[in-house]
Amino acid sequence: MTTSTNPPALPGALAVSSSPTDAAVAARGVSKSYGLGETAVHALRDVSLDFARERFTAIMGPSGSGKSTLMHCLAGLDGIDAGHLWIGGTDITGLPDADLTRLRRERVGFVFQAFNLVPTLTAEQNITLPVALAGGTVDGDWLRQITSTLGLGDRLAHRPHELSGGQQQRVAVARALLTRPDVIFGDEPTGNLDSATGAEVLSLLRRSCREMGQSIIMVTHDPVAASYADRVVLMKDGALVGELEQSAPDAISSALATLGA
Repeated sequence: MTTSTNPPALPGALAVSSSPTDAAVAARGVSKSYGLGETAVHALRDVSLDFARERFTAIMGPSGSGKSTLMHCLAGLDGIDAGHLWIGGTDITGLPDADLTRLRRERVGFVFQAFNLVPTLTAEQNITLPVALAGGTVDGDWLRQITSTLGLGDRLAHRPHELSGGQQQRVAVARALLTRPDVIFGDEPTGNLDSATGAEVLSLLRRSCREMGQSIIMVTHDPVAASYADRVVLMKDGALVGELEQSAPDAISSALATLGA
């Protein structure tokens, strides 16, 4: 990773609220480094940012910009060196591992590039697996609403190998939605899909914000994917350098070009 103390200014100031507990996810003064001394890589540099509830946000930047590290830290998957992080009003900084694991299981959803479905389970069993592992009870009405909205009603008895890539990713989205989490994190969720299927999944994610009140944070390198988001946050060299509001792919590409992406 290269270093830069003066990243370029880009459209949109990244304002933060006085109360991070009002956001779905919030960061204040977050820094993260790998290694020591002259060989240290500063993955995140004093990042402060709010992600509003019921909005779809994309995080973008060149390779090595820190976007994936930021998502992992926001989700409590990776520790930080300085600062504070909140999920749904809870300060997760310094939470014991058992409490953090429980919080992620109950209040955070994940949709990854790999579908991460259990091949021996049906679609319905894959969707309900996190609740079953936690010893919880599935809300049947909510499950039916989710699977109906995602067009999975007639595929619930099928195993992953009997589903298309798009259907498998819909199962992953349904699994993420089932616990009504404070936030869903998406890590290149359409990376393994063709353009038509990817557009379908992105439309479903956007609908989950508008129709189900879900909050989504997605890391992507694709300006077309980012154009489905309400907001695009831009990073370079571990720092936040600007944002765009609901922009077309060309505008996003132009902003990325100024970062060397």
